[in-house]
Amino acid sequence: MSILDTLFSVQGKTAVVTGGAKGVGAMISRTLVEAGADVLIVGRGVQAGKAFAASLDGPGKATFLAHDLGTTAGVEAAAADIAGRVPALHILVNNAGLFSAGAIEDARADQWDRELGLNLRAPFFLAQALLPQFKAASRPGDPARIISIGSIGALWGRSSNGAYAYGASKAAIHQLTRMMASDLTAQGITVNAIAPGFFPSDMTDGFFAAVPGLKDQMIAGIPAGRLGSPEDIGGAVLFLASRAGAYVSGTVLPVEGALWQA
Repeated sequence: MSILDTLFSVQGKTAVVTGGAKGVGAMISRTLVEAGADVLIVGRGVQAGKAFAASLDGPGKATFLAHDLGTTAGVEAAAADIAGRVPALHILVNNAGLFSAGAIEDARADQWDRELGLNLRAPFFLAQALLPQFKAASRPGDPARIISIGSIGALWGRSSNGAYAYGASKAAIHQLTRMMASDLTAQGITVNAIAPGFFPSDMTDGFFAAVPGLKDQMIAGIPAGRLGSPEDIGGAVLFLASRAGAYVSGTVLPVEGALWQA
């Protein structure tokens, strides 16, 4: 076995990726399956989700579970479904999310509540419900992993064209990551977040569509000179989910081509 296998393997591990059939979530699901993990993809679009799961090819396998994490009942149903399928869960990637942006005068309480419900409440209560499965998977030197997808929009002090609920929920995810890590790391569960910059997805397409010319302007401002790729986000998840990242907990990892950092 090579050092790469020793450090970065997730072969035979079980993983859950919420919102894992589209955008960044799909990139993560594909990476984990190709790396040998068995992945439960949680999402709402049944037909498209099942087709995506069936299209994945690798040593691992993917199964689509249809649940709406935007409601408390949906989170509870998803947790029960996952627990019934995998008694030990090595990796949870909290990726499902909603995005909206607009003038401050147009912000609505119902949309705000929907975004915070899916982006913030669901990750916490899904992880809470699956604590027995995490503990069953944890081993000395190889903890279970909770990885939440935050955002560059929660790192910089900009409204991102009025993405108030989105930015606030992702900033809360970053803080929630630190707080959960302070409690769960000693129990054999690491908790980290990734703060992506701009990757091709339905969410960023909507963001760019809101402002003509924004995409080209944004790429011109990224020191790396491009949007993120599946390898970028997939590699970050593999690092945090494998032996290489076993001693990392409570961190927020920006993956954004130096757009915010530089």
